[in-house]
Amino acid sequence: MQFVDLSSTIANSPEGTPPYLRTEIAYSAHAEGAAQAQALLKVPPTVFRHSEGWATETIKNLGTHDSTHIDAPWHYNSQIQGEPAATIDQLPLEWFFGNGVVLDMSHKADGEAMDVADIEQELTRIGYTLKPLDIVLVRTGRDSLYNQPDYLFHGPGVTAAATRWLFEQGIRVMGIDAWGWDQPLDKQAREALTTGKDGVFWAAHQVDLPYAQIERLMNLAALPSFGFQVSCFPLKIKNGSAGPARVVAILP
Repeated sequence: MQFVDLSSTIANSPEGTPPYLRTEIAYSAHAEGAAQAQALLKVPPTVFRHSEGWATETIKNLGTHDSTHIDAPWHYNSQIQGEPAATIDQLPLEWFFGNGVVLDMSHKADGEAMDVADIEQELTRIGYTLKPLDIVLVRTGRDSLYNQPDYLFHGPGVTAAATRWLFEQGIRVMGIDAWGWDQPLDKQAREALTTGKDGVFWAAHQVDLPYAQIERLMNLAALPSFGFQVSCFPLKIKNGSAGPARVVAILP
């Protein structure tokens, strides 16, 4: 088997990242580990091989949405279809391991959202029929911008109608290699303010469906259109709106 990593690396954020999006990791080296052992257990560093104690890391700041992650319905609204929305720890594990399908939307411009007709055309092109619990991955190519300051303003996005159509085919996990599933936030904001209509902003998220979405995927260009499996189990965070995930494609 061949394994393809579809996840971003969790690392300290580059300079200029807004505080509310910043990831901060403190690293403790082997000498510090030896000092900790001496303070806790009264043993000298020489009891360790090469006098090196344990290396550890402390994640000082990491939002559940600030790396490759899976959104739970609770992220979208407190209620979905009139029922309390599920949090990330409540979703069935069966959703997060299944056959993968890549829809290539890399030709689309920022804000040119994938709609139902785009999905149908792409499925015809690749010769594939969706099955319930397939994991659908939308390739936009915006993973190349991952550490850029304006990363969140790039990507075509997906319409509410396309999200609903995928759900109706039995898809419960769908993902994208961009900052978000919807169109970029700045475009949505302009449209919402211009039209003054409800349901314009964050329309695909708030489509009132109990589904999960993977955001900030990487390396979808390394995958075939289908014929592989996806493992994407999220961290089990109590009452969480999302969970960081190590998303991996498994090819025969």
